[in-house]
Amino acid sequence: MNGELKYKGITQKIIGASFEVHKFLGNGFQEVIYQRALAYEMRTAGLEFAREIEQDIFYKELPEPIGTRRADFVVEGKVLVEIKAMIKLEDVHLAQALNYLKAYKLEVGLLINFGSKSLTFKRLVLTQE
Repeated sequence: MNGELKYKGITQKIIGASFEVHKFLGNGFQEVIYQRALAYEMRTAGLEFAREIEQDIFYKELPEPIGTRRADFVVEGKVLVEIKAMIKLEDVHLAQALNYLKAYKLEVGLLINFGSKSLTFKRLVLTQE
């Protein structure tokens, strides 16, 4: 491996858009407000995305889904983006984002938190087995 991050160009644009949103809005709003502002900034950055796509969750060999989940964004069909508006990210938020990566069969994700004084984010990589 050459040390280059997978989908680096896409994730850099998403992170840049997120910083722009946080710079303008600060913290203290509901998640949906950040989601709408981030959609605007990603559009401005020329990124294609789908917002809140429902994904079936399957269990073992069961033919029908046992439920559904909605990720905040899937960007360029390659990067999952889950946003939060919490004072601090917890392990449960990381687990949720990793589960979404599995459900959506994606390798790269960003967990972005607008709720703290400074924007925080985690880049997630899931190797599909």
